[in-house]
Amino acid sequence: MRFIIVTGLSGSGKSEAMKSLEDIGFYCVDNLPPTLITKFAELCYQGNSNIDKVALGIDIRGREFFETLHESLSYLEKENYKYEVLFLDCADDILVKRYKMTRRNHPLAKSTQITEGIKEEREILQTLRDKADSIIDTSNMKPRDLKDEISKLYIEGEKTPKLTISVVSFGFKHGIPIDSDLVFDVRFLPNPYYVEELRPQTGEDQVVRDYVMDSDVSREFFAKLEDMVDFLIPHYIEEGKSHLVIAIGCTGGRHRSVTISNLLYDDLIKKGYRVVKKHRDYTLR
Repeated sequence: MRFIIVTGLSGSGKSEAMKSLEDIGFYCVDNLPPTLITKFAELCYQGNSNIDKVALGIDIRGREFFETLHESLSYLEKENYKYEVLFLDCADDILVKRYKMTRRNHPLAKSTQITEGIKEEREILQTLRDKADSIIDTSNMKPRDLKDEISKLYIEGEKTPKLTISVVSFGFKHGIPIDSDLVFDVRFLPNPYYVEELRPQTGEDQVVRDYVMDSDVSREFFAKLEDMVDFLIPHYIEEGKSHLVIAIGCTGGRHRSVTISNLLYDDLIKKGYRVVKKHRDYTLR
């Protein structure tokens, strides 16, 4: 029996995740009240049940709701009903854009700003996020990308380590990402900002990438970075870590950090890891 609790931030793609799970053979129930989780689990785990893959979509609507969910999950653990938690995350600015596009209110922001609702929801969900077996950051994902990631987790994932790696570029002047596990400072690399024709571009542009990497220091650094990450990842997997955030920072988060993050992402993908990338600050000035 595979019993998955699908939850996460409102607007992060839970509905799409549930559709993807249904497509690969899961029996899906969306928005099941937490008080009914225990009864549903008992039915599924009965010896005469022919259901072997279940996904429950859970929305968090408030602190009281979360307390009930926590009690239900504690009961499952007590009764030795095995379950997994899939947590969908997303950057705040992307969530705000999604809500503005759909013209819908955040469930916890009926009378306040969307950002306040997102902040409150993050606080409520932090404990659940910490115990998640898998975390998917949908910030830079299209529905197809999310579907592919779900397939990797729950089809290929039977034989692959359950670790999701997030590679995040950022600018130190905008602050270090608070959920970083590893932080690498690349402000010593050649800076395209001082080349007038490169300044308005970003590390997503090949000409900027070529400029940054056309240096012995850059190439040597990246080789050492690869070695360090290759050494660390198996140890994180052995420790049971489910989500590793590697943050790469330069001054503004537009050129050098984006370049190195893209190269690291490509390298990890080639090695078969589950990786998502996010360029947090490259559109900022």
